[in-house]
Amino acid sequence: MPSTVYRTHTACSVGESDVGKTVKMAGWVENIRDHGGVSFIDLRDHYGVMQVVLHDAALLKGIVKETCISVEGVIEHRDEETYNPKIATGTIELNAKALTVLGKVSETVPFEVAASRETKEDLRLKYRFLDLRNPKVHENIVFRGQVLRFLREKMNELGFTEIQTPILSASSPEGARDYIVPSRKHKGMFYALPQAPQIYKQLLMVSGFDKYFQIAPCFRDEDARADRSPGEFYQLDFEMSFATQEDVFAVGQEVLSATFEKFAPEGSTVTKAPFPVISYKDAMEQFGTDKPDLRNPLRIVDVSEFFSRCNFGAFKNRTVKAIRVPGIAGKPNQFFHALEDDYAKKVLGLGGLGYFKVAEDYKYLGPIDKFIPEELKPELRRIAGLEIGDVIFFIADERKKATDAAGKVRNELARRLDLYEKNAFRFCFVNDFPMYETDEETGKIGFTHNPFSMPQGGMQALNEKDPLEILAYQYDIVCNGVELSSGAVRNHDPEIMVKAFEIAGYDEEVLKTKFSSLYNAFRYGAPPHAGMAPGVDRMIMLLRGEESIREVIAFPMNSNAQDLLLGAPNAVTEQQLREAHVKIR
Repeated sequence: MPSTVYRTHTACSVGESDVGKTVKMAGWVENIRDHGGVSFIDLRDHYGVMQVVLHDAALLKGIVKETCISVEGVIEHRDEETYNPKIATGTIELNAKALTVLGKVSETVPFEVAASRETKEDLRLKYRFLDLRNPKVHENIVFRGQVLRFLREKMNELGFTEIQTPILSASSPEGARDYIVPSRKHKGMFYALPQAPQIYKQLLMVSGFDKYFQIAPCFRDEDARADRSPGEFYQLDFEMSFATQEDVFAVGQEVLSATFEKFAPEGSTVTKAPFPVISYKDAMEQFGTDKPDLRNPLRIVDVSEFFSRCNFGAFKNRTVKAIRVPGIAGKPNQFFHALEDDYAKKVLGLGGLGYFKVAEDYKYLGPIDKFIPEELKPELRRIAGLEIGDVIFFIADERKKATDAAGKVRNELARRLDLYEKNAFRFCFVNDFPMYETDEETGKIGFTHNPFSMPQGGMQALNEKDPLEILAYQYDIVCNGVELSSGAVRNHDPEIMVKAFEIAGYDEEVLKTKFSSLYNAFRYGAPPHAGMAPGVDRMIMLLRGEESIREVIAFPMNSNAQDLLLGAPNAVTEQQLREAHVKIR
């Protein structure tokens, strides 16, 4: 690193080979220790920490924690008994001869920077510039930059062209609420911030670009979750011309497996390509969710048909899901009662959680046993794969609730029994999503996800099949139960598009008015194209082992969609409102 007037070295560029040299270093005072006649400063910069020893007390005048300083002195060996193996410079120290204050601390620091992650989040975000000095928080942002650079290099290596798409765009019905921007030049008209570059990237394919990508900002007015930041998020958006679902899978799994293998914590296991492909139907049946966590070895089995032949009233005319857990029959009754009372009933709102144990000679121990005819018991053993010492749990309800509850019980069992695979990143694709679904409130047919996905079977399927049986070329990438990416083979045929929208209750006029750009472009020789968009923020959150996505974003909003650092959203002047033709009601 070139020398400047403030420093000749940083904490990563000085070592034992520099002992005896006069150097100048700059950074922030992390800690001050007075040992009577000699004082020590832990000097923190972007790269690490250096211990500074001061024999002249006058040098410390006016110095408090977080003061920004420049120190000149000689690099010396530490006494061996004072070595600090926790830092890279732990065997050396800087014997200060001169100290210059570059930036004074004139206010009380609102929290200890080293312990900022233990501070209330709103206070951290209000003073985010201090929070970001915390080495752990700082490293998260540095790590993010390294991942982004790697992703760009990988996409370039695969022949993709990086293209930026507009931020000021048009509002379109994409599911979430838009952030809208009033136009000064066009009274009463509005721009919208893009929820995704979806339309633009498809237009790029029509424009003749073969493979596009960008690290794209996306803006959606959605409520916060642990894995979703309100306001904006970033995704590795890519699209490919003349591509099938399998072509997109090949790129997605190559990029993600390479990224996780490079950046996952040491000792971690990452799913090798090709990733498992699980249909939406199978995911819901086996895992109770379309975001299966494959670190959990437990699987769900549907035993509805089996219990329709048994005389158990609680399971009659209901969907019954079963979860076999190997070798826990010896658990105390307290374990089973707590799972039922504290979780199934209180958290999930279930009427109960049935179960029985498999004893010697394959006898079933539990109240449900008496409702199963003897001649059917071997069949249940075969369906569920039961072995001696196992316990099988049952969840019965209407189909949707039983499926959802079984998925949650599966995860809770794995958590309580510590069954999750450690230090692992388990990927899979989930595909074959339904094209349509029935709206629970209106009873009408509507799109399940992206309306511009290509229906499997094309026009023939739209003309001949029950809409609820039509599958779409839509797919997700899931890692450890977190949806990292969604994508689809796009519907590039205007005739198929018109028919697909017609089934969902929209006439051609909707396409012409709401999606005119795509509708028109596809009439000029559109190529088959497909793509996906892995979420960058979620990817980094997983790699860093963070529970909140805000820990890997430099300046996130809080959970109430407020930027406490800059004070956004905020009021604007009457003049600004008049210029934008806006009146507050």
